[in-house]
Amino acid sequence: MSSTTAYATGSQPATRPLTLRLGTRRSALATTQSSWVADRLRALGHTVDLVTIVTEGDTSTASLSTLGGTGVFAAALRRALLAGEVDFAVHSLKDLPTAPEPGLTIAAVPVREDPRDVLVASEGRTLGELGEGAVVGTGSPRRVAQLAALGMGLSFKDIRGNVDTRIAMVHGGALDAVVLARAGLARLGRLDEVTESIDPLQMLPAPGQGALAVECREDDDATRSALAVLDHADTRACVTAERAVLARLEAGCSAPIGALAEVVEGEDGLELSLRAFVGAIDGSVDLRRSVVGPVDEAATLGHRLAEVLLEDGADVLRGPEERPPADTGGPDPTGDRPSGPGQPPDPPGANGATPLAAPDRRPENDSTERAT
Repeated sequence: MSSTTAYATGSQPATRPLTLRLGTRRSALATTQSSWVADRLRALGHTVDLVTIVTEGDTSTASLSTLGGTGVFAAALRRALLAGEVDFAVHSLKDLPTAPEPGLTIAAVPVREDPRDVLVASEGRTLGELGEGAVVGTGSPRRVAQLAALGMGLSFKDIRGNVDTRIAMVHGGALDAVVLARAGLARLGRLDEVTESIDPLQMLPAPGQGALAVECREDDDATRSALAVLDHADTRACVTAERAVLARLEAGCSAPIGALAEVVEGEDGLELSLRAFVGAIDGSVDLRRSVVGPVDEAATLGHRLAEVLLEDGADVLRGPEERPPADTGGPDPTGDRPSGPGQPPDPPGANGATPLAAPDRRPENDSTERAT
């Protein structure tokens, strides 16, 4: 290291501008998010160099559930952090496992983007305009479960790929629509391609969706001090509550999970409103519960809501590995997809052997919501 370059590797709080190495995935969204954080640190006088790190999630075409789901994008970044190859990393918070990583700490959770999911559909259609039998692409069992519960007769295709790849599947006619996180499109400046922002009453986002996690080594006080100024207290409280729901439910059920917390004005001042969803992958059960409590008790609130969901049946719901395929008219001789009438060929990046089944009835009788 040259005498003119001061990397943050010591254990003392920063007393002067630092030169920091930021580990980032190579995708356009990851580098955009990392650059957003880097620019804010540069505005404070620090020098930030981006270091590209390739993760298994970037190179594999397997479904996320096969790769291990949450954490597949973070593992390589965390290894680089622990090895001292970079000083900090920027993650999409929903990609991080809920269990803490020994030796690392989330030094900042910056202000959150809009956490909603959005639809990008052909011909500018909304959900209500897609029509029965329309094929929607998503790699998220959470999205499949909630869309299936709407009883619209949709089918679903398990897809992978970056934003360009997924939207191209719609423009190319292979899919009728894809569902994406609004935050990613906002950060990429592509909100003009959204045909509908989906109301959380219809689809709750993934816990932590729309938020970033800025992570560094626990013993690197200089970097922790530099990053801490980016922390947004309300956002951290919200995602803490959401991830507390997820952490408790992961121990008690394998079904798709959604959660959204908001800081709202209550009778006695600000409070935290938390909603969560657990459902069956075929849409036959749509279990929703909500709680309200003090902002400074976010984790406790999340655990309490998870316990309510478990008591009300979340522990017996089916996980994504049990989702049934749609009956589309007979097997394809290639084995890749059924050859029913009107079925387009699989788009590049699709993993599922068949479209997933939509429920054969509207599941109102099994859809319940209760505030606690």
